Amino acid sequence: MGKLVKVLGVAVVGTALVASPALAKTLKIGIPLPLTGSKAKFGEIERRSYEIAAEEINAAGGINGMQIELDIQDSQGKPEIARAIAEKLVDVAKQPFLIGAYSSSCSKAIAALAEERKVPYLVVTGAANDITQKGYEYVFRMNPSVEYYTSGFRGFLREVVKPKTIAILYEATDFGTSGSKSMVKEAKRLGIKVVLNEKYESGAVDFKPILSQVKAKRPDVIYMVSYVMDAALLMRQIKELRIDAKLFAGGAAGFAIPEFVENAKDAAEYVVTATLWSPFAPYRGAREFAEKYKKRAGKYPSYHGAEAYSALYVLKDALERAGSMDSEAIKKALAATDLVTAFGPVKFEAKGKYKNQNFMDTLVLQVINGKHEVIWPKKFATAKYVFPIPRWRDRRR
Repeated sequence: MGKLVKVLGVAVVGTALVASPALAKTLKIGIPLPLTGSKAKFGEIERRSYEIAAEEINAAGGINGMQIELDIQDSQGKPEIARAIAEKLVDVAKQPFLIGAYSSSCSKAIAALAEERKVPYLVVTGAANDITQKGYEYVFRMNPSVEYYTSGFRGFLREVVKPKTIAILYEATDFGTSGSKSMVKEAKRLGIKVVLNEKYESGAVDFKPILSQVKAKRPDVIYMVSYVMDAALLMRQIKELRIDAKLFAGGAAGFAIPEFVENAKDAAEYVVTATLWSPFAPYRGAREFAEKYKKRAGKYPSYHGAEAYSALYVLKDALERAGSMDSEAIKKALAATDLVTAFGPVKFEAKGKYKNQNFMDTLVLQVINGKHEVIWPKKFATAKYVFPIPRWRDRRR
């Protein structure tokens, strides 16, 4: 009996497949996630989110009458492992689609394979701009690219902060590099002088040399593109060095999850970050999903969880409209997607250099009294923003 694969999420790909869905009772979905390694926090968020979505879909009758069975595997967040899993899915399990992968590097590896094999691939969280700028016919991205992560943040900069100078620190990955380039481009458009634009190796333990350069430049805004452990360490060391600025800001990722606050502690206070989603986002099902997740994990999920949860629904919608397990039929169904999920609207479009890309509004969070609050756009705000932020010496010890 064949199996169908369904893979969702920020760090995901599919694994098993159904050759004859009319005869199948179970849809086995293999999902590679970074359950160990530096990105394991994200993998855990996604794992729980997939489980919630699968349980809901099964309770409602499954997909084409098949009950989903998740098979989550540890990809360690490595592109070569992600591609190997994808190859096995396509070549051995004969899976007619791929989905997921957390990081941009893993998503790129899978995207190249998908295009080679002519198998539709739903990218869920890989955010490097060029993933959907290569003209691929079979690659569809549900999440905004990193260039659009900061659409809400750019409005906050323009209307509230109005900085004259900015320093940019970013990790030397596809995600970090794309995030840096996008902010440099935006700074130029807004007339903000970039006084420093420095990369660092992910997992560094001493940022003080690079932060000393930042301190000497005295920028109005310090903008960082980092995963969670680096994000927390950067802010702790900024506090230690007493580097002041009008605003400390993150380009989503590590700055937008609860673990950032847990690890940075009081150094996280008043940090602003771009984000793609909030438990209080005005989308049907967003709050319900967030509460279910919180009941399991003790805290609300980050946007990565909402993406993984909603990606399973996007795949369900496409598979049911496709009417078969033929790759070309699934590709055609994905291209016609027009769905509002708990994560937000999903519609794949061509715009500028992008192809099969979903575009949507993004939000801005600020850590206020030890928790993330939505501060921008104002119509979605859960708290009033704090700006300008107090200098370190003026904060309560």
